[in-house]
Amino acid sequence: MTEKTGALLGAHEIRLRLGSVSRQRAYQLTNRANFPRPVADLAQGKVWRASDVDAWLAVHRPSSVTD
Repeated sequence: MTEKTGALLGAHEIRLRLGSVSRQRAYQLTNRANFPRPVADLAQGKVWRASDVDAWLAVHRPSSVTD
């Protein structure tokens, strides 16, 4: 998947990249200590760098993440 340099993702886009998981599951994953930190906390929610999220997903697919 190609991304523009500096592309940002909100919670909805992260949910889609995780395979349309529930909002609650996406919240759990994005709040894990090993998940990338958001680059901003906007009025509409947090945003993350797409490159950071993609790198995390390459190592921690949802099926391999344990609670």
